[in-house]
Amino acid sequence: MSQLGELNGSELLKAYRHKNLSPVEVTKDTLRRIDQFEPAINAFSLVDHAGALKSALESETRWQNGHPIGPMDGLCVTIKDNINVKGWPSRRGSAVTPTTLADADAPVVARLREAGAILLGKTTMPEYGWKGVGDSPLTGISRNPWNTGRNPGGSTAGGAATAALNLGVVHIGTDGAGSIRIPAAFCGVYGIKQSYGRVPAYPVSTMGFLAHVGPLSRTVEDSARALAVISQPDCHDMTASTQRPPDYLASLNDGVRGLRVAWSPRLGYVNKIDPDVAHLTQQAAQNFAYLGAQVEEVDPGFGDPIEPLLTLWQAGCALALRSFTPAQRAQMDPGLVEMAENGERISGADYAEALFYQRNALAATMAHFHERYDLLLTPSLALPAFEAGRNTPADPSWGDDWTRWTPFTYPFNLTMQPAATVPCGLSREGLPVGLQIVGPMNADALVLRASKAYEAAFPFARISQPKIGA
Repeated sequence: MSQLGELNGSELLKAYRHKNLSPVEVTKDTLRRIDQFEPAINAFSLVDHAGALKSALESETRWQNGHPIGPMDGLCVTIKDNINVKGWPSRRGSAVTPTTLADADAPVVARLREAGAILLGKTTMPEYGWKGVGDSPLTGISRNPWNTGRNPGGSTAGGAATAALNLGVVHIGTDGAGSIRIPAAFCGVYGIKQSYGRVPAYPVSTMGFLAHVGPLSRTVEDSARALAVISQPDCHDMTASTQRPPDYLASLNDGVRGLRVAWSPRLGYVNKIDPDVAHLTQQAAQNFAYLGAQVEEVDPGFGDPIEPLLTLWQAGCALALRSFTPAQRAQMDPGLVEMAENGERISGADYAEALFYQRNALAATMAHFHERYDLLLTPSLALPAFEAGRNTPADPSWGDDWTRWTPFTYPFNLTMQPAATVPCGLSREGLPVGLQIVGPMNADALVLRASKAYEAAFPFARISQPKIGA
C-alpha cells in the first residue's frame, strides 16, 4: 500500500471497498499532515478537526456495512472561504466581515455532504477574491508549496496549496477572472472552471456572470467525480442549469484522437511571456498531435477584453463593499478599496454595455471559432509563480496591475465557457507551468476528456511536503 498522503480519490475508494483502509485513518493522517505543513503554507482559515473525524467515523460505519451513500463517501475536501458551510463563518479573507456562523450550506457543500464527503475546513483567499494572489488582511500571506517564498496565486490560494500537498482529495474554489486556474497553474495541480451555470451558486457572487464554482485536485479524475456531484440542479440559483449533468467519468478516457485543436501562444495580443512558459506550453500543445489530435497554430480573433472585464470587476467590488463604513474600509486591502471606488463611478449604461454587448460579442466570436476547432489551447499564465506577498512580480516590466500577468484566463469568464489548466512541466527554477484547455460552452465533458488524455500521457509532477524557499 502506498503512503496515505500519495493516494488519489479513486485509489482511496477502492481501498475502502476492499476494506484495506478506513476513512478514519485517512482523515487522521490528512489532519496530521495539515497540522505539520500549515505553518509553512498558511493555507487554512479554519480546520474542523472534530467535525471531520465525526464525519469520517460515520463514513467508516457505512463502508463497513457495505452501504456508502455516494461517489465521494469518505473523501476529504476543503472549501474556499467565500462559500457557506453550515456552522462555519464565511470571512472572505476580510478582517472586518462578521464572524457569524452560516445557518445553511451553499448548494455545492450540500451536494458534497450528500455524496459522503468529509469537510476538513476552509481555505484562504485574498479579501473578497479581488486579485489573483494569495494574501489577505485576515490570514496574512499564503505560500506556494513548491517554494514557500513564492506566491500560490489566487484567489483560491489555499485550495491550490492544499491540493499540491494532497491535504484532501478535492478543493472547492471559485473563479471570476481566473481564480481557480491561476493558483492551480502556480501550484502544479488541475483546476477547471466549468461552463457558467453548470454548478449552482448561492448566495450569488457580487461578480455575477463572471463567477464560477469548481474543483481543484491532483488528478483530473478526482475533479471529474466532484464536478458530477456538485453540478446537480438547485433551485436557489436562478441562472443554474435545471438539467442533470452527464456522467463525466463515462467519457473521461475517450482521448483526443481526431479532435481539431487550436494552439494560440499569445491569444493575438499578449506582449510579454516568460521564456520557460512559452517553451513548455508550446511543447505541450505539440504533444496533442502525438495524442492523435489535429493541432493548428491560430488565434481566436479577438483583442484584449480587459476593459469590459474591469468594468464588471470594479462594479462587483463596489457592490461587495457597499455596506462598509469608511472606518472599516481603512482596515481593508487598499487595492480592493480602490477597485470599489472606481466601480462606484461606473454608470449603469457602461455596466450594461459591458455585461450585454461587449461580453456577448466576445462570446459570439468564440462560438464561431469553435465551429472550426473543438478545443483551444493557450498558456494558463504568462509566468511561473513570483514572490509571495506581492500583487505583481518585482520586475517592473510586468507593471503594477495583476491582470497583466493573467491575460489568458479572464476572457473565458466573460464568455462563460469551460476552461481548465493542466500542469505541463517545471521551469528552470523548478516551478510549475500550466497549459489552459478551453472548450465550447457546455462542453465540460470534452475539456475533462482532453485533460485526462494529456495527464495519462504526461503525468503531472508531484511534491509531498513544502519546499522552504526565500
